[in-house]
Amino acid sequence: MKKTLALAFVASLLAMPAFAADVCNVPADKAQSKDALKAQLEKDGWTVRQIKDQKGCYEAYAVNAAGKRMENLFDPETLKMLDVEAD
Repeated sequence: MKKTLALAFVASLLAMPAFAADVCNVPADKAQSKDALKAQLEKDGWTVRQIKDQKGCYEAYAVNAAGKRMENLFDPETLKMLDVEAD
């Protein structure tokens, strides 16, 4: 039983990078700028610490309007949030 759970957990970890690669397959000419994402987040009351490329997606490190530290993936074409990770 423990082996099965451990294998399932490892398999889910291995699938996560593949998920991001499939979702953020945007040609460079269709991607919006990181500055556009920063402006969008700041308009929503976020304080942006850093935005970097993460396997084709934009990964933003920020503090949201409620004061919570956030780490999120965004689609570079639409700037829609794909994944949420809060501290």
